[in-house]
This record gives sequence, structure tokens and C-alpha cells, in this order.
Amino acid sequence: MKEKKNEQMKAAMNRGGSLDELKDNNVIFRVLMIIAASALFALNINTFVHTGGLLPGGATGLTLLLQEIFQRFFSVQIPYTVINLLINSIPVYIGFRFIGKRFTLLSCLVIVLSGVFTDLFPVTILTQDILLISVFGGLINGAVVSLCLLMNATSGGTDFIAIYLSEKRGIDSFNISLFINVAIISVGGLLFGWDRALYSIIFQYVSITVIHALYRKYQQATLFIVTMYPSEISSIIYKLSGHGATVIEGVGAYEHKERSIVYSIVSSAEARRVVGAVKERDPAAFVNIVKTERVIGRFYRRPED
Repeated sequence: MKEKKNEQMKAAMNRGGSLDELKDNNVIFRVLMIIAASALFALNINTFVHTGGLLPGGATGLTLLLQEIFQRFFSVQIPYTVINLLINSIPVYIGFRFIGKRFTLLSCLVIVLSGVFTDLFPVTILTQDILLISVFGGLINGAVVSLCLLMNATSGGTDFIAIYLSEKRGIDSFNISLFINVAIISVGGLLFGWDRALYSIIFQYVSITVIHALYRKYQQATLFIVTMYPSEISSIIYKLSGHGATVIEGVGAYEHKERSIVYSIVSSAEARRVVGAVKERDPAAFVNIVKTERVIGRFYRRPED
């Protein structure tokens, strides 16, 4: 049984579309990645974020902001985990109610572990250059959030809201998180100084940029596939992505032979797997992948588990 599962994992890795199949076939793999992401998330807070006095936005930024308010104005030290769990209670409800139970459970694991690790890990100073802290801290934060999303989980807070709006509105709404985070950071600027707030915006902008680059589920790609097997190619697209296709009949301008063009829109995350399967069936297929700005109308989105 174990050998069979290892063969499935190896086959998935070799096919290129692999990460989705790998995590679907092995929940333990997802949990291990989430534990690693939570530890890295906490290390980032206790090195770059604390050293620079940054407010990274979202539930994390709000937690750190409240911690500092209680400590500075009331001389009360409240653990990170306590505040973070309270802040995430409403987003977690949204996750259970509208997104998916397993997705939300794994997200809760991220929230709890990252909070516990943050309270346990020591604060370490790697550099005191605030610009380096903002850029590299943002890079790490974006990579960690992307890893959680790729494992079908989230780090909590505004990520739940962004995913909910993306599912309901059909748009890439992670920019909404950026605006929410700017509002949180602005409060920190009013209370503790605008230098910190402006560097925190750099941190958050870098983080959002990394997420856009690494996590592409809510971005779409248009496929134009010139092939001799339009029916089979259409079936492959539907099987792998759940999306339909339109077949356009045409004539090649050079050889003057009849050709079929299969037109379809899939998520950017699915495009590589679809194209790999298409080329496996028809090595001579000509494929043009175009970035899609926006889709209006019915567009199937695979629900979170």
C-alpha cells in the first residue's frame, strides 16, 4: 500500500501538474508543509518584523498593533497567540460557512502554530537596516502565505476575506487585502510614527507582489490550441480543469489545410497541467497562452475542500 502511494506521488511529480495531485493524495504532506510555513512565519515576525518595528497588516499587523498599544499605554503584556486567535474568530467563521471545512481546519492549524511559535521563538536581530528589513521581510511573508495557499490553507485574517470575495465575485481580490492593510497601518502611523507606517507599506506591497507571482488560482489564462484532435483536446481540458471549450474551424494560411482551434479559459494555476496533457496527446499541437485580464460570465471555480 505504501509503495503504491509512493508511485502515485512520483507519477504526479513527473507529470508537471503535480503539486495539486501530490497534496490531494497525501494530507500528511500538506500538514508538514503547513508546519514548516508556520515556523517560518513566526521566525519572520521575531526577526525582521520586530526588529524593524513594522506593522505588516492583516491579522498579524492588527495583533502586533494591539500588543504594542496594551504594552505602551497600559503596561500590560498580552501573548501574541491570545490576541491573534480572537481576531481570527470572525474570519474563521467565514471560512467554515462559505469556503470549505478542511481548508478552514488547516488554516486554523496555521493560525495556532504560527501564534505559538511566535511566543516561543526568541527575538533575533539579523540587520537593523529598515529598508532591508522591509523588503526581505515582505519577500519571506509573501512566500509563506503563498505556500499556505498552495497547500489549500491560509494564514488567516484578511486572506479569508480575499478568498471569499474571489469565490463570490470571480475576481482577483487580493488587492482588497492591500487596502485593508493600509488602513491598519495608517492607525499605527497615527499612534507610533509615520516612518514605521511607510516602511510597513513597503513590506506589505512586496508581500502582495510575491503572492501574485507564486499563487495564481484567481488569475486566468486563455488557451488557443491548433490541433487535429479537437474533441479529445476539449475532453482533456474539461477533465483536468472543469472548464468547457469552443472549437473554431479554420484553414492554415501556409499549407491551406483544415485546422481546428480549441479556445478555452482556465485558471493560470491549471494552465501548465492542461498544456502538458495536450502536448502528450498531440505533440504537433500549436498552443498560444494569453493572460486574461477579466472574465465576465459563468466561469467554473473549483471549490476549496
